[in-house]
Amino acid sequence: MENSNQLLSGKPLRIDIVSDVVCPWCIIGYRQLAEALKQTNTEHEIHWHPFELNPNMPSAGQNLREHIMKKYGSSKEESDASRLRMTQAGNEVGFEFNFNDDTRIHNTFNLHQLLYWAGQQGQKPMHDLKQALFGAHFTDGRNISDNTVLADIAAEVGLNREEALAVLEDQRFAKEVRAEERHWQQQGIQSVPAMIFNERHLVSGAQGVDNYVNILQQLAAMQE
Repeated sequence: MENSNQLLSGKPLRIDIVSDVVCPWCIIGYRQLAEALKQTNTEHEIHWHPFELNPNMPSAGQNLREHIMKKYGSSKEESDASRLRMTQAGNEVGFEFNFNDDTRIHNTFNLHQLLYWAGQQGQKPMHDLKQALFGAHFTDGRNISDNTVLADIAAEVGLNREEALAVLEDQRFAKEVRAEERHWQQQGIQSVPAMIFNERHLVSGAQGVDNYVNILQQLAAMQE
């Protein structure tokens, strides 16, 4: 057989990814998966879904180090070690983390509404916006709690800025996002990233490129 990693059904592999933009392992895990998909030449389609790491976060956000130390009881040294691990993992997949003492964590409910709106226009606009938001937050340190900043980012990936701002201000997709968040929680998803392959196989956390390659090869073998 020429390529054992192509799905024989003729359908691309469906990958649903439940994640939050303020989750560093979500972008690391996605980049690892993307490399594995490339290495295995796997036809695929990705669908992004909302998850809020901190649904009770105030709109102004919070200093990230203070948040982590309070939430997990970790020390500054443990926080620094964790940041170093994430930065190194990011470097391995070509993603730049720029942590500093002023790095903040944000409430992401509005951001998920913006992504939902982008998804109404197709998976690609949503995907492009998701990637831009990861970069805006972790690489550029932009204030993703600010609706004008979110609208700017939408415009930077080719979406209509005025409509993006209107979506954020009138909260027209709030109910839909809440419903989708509840759906995934009811499926048992309590942490992210959570990746569901072909709507059947759940893989949690950032697994590393080699493990994703193995998963994709197993899925292809199952299709045979």
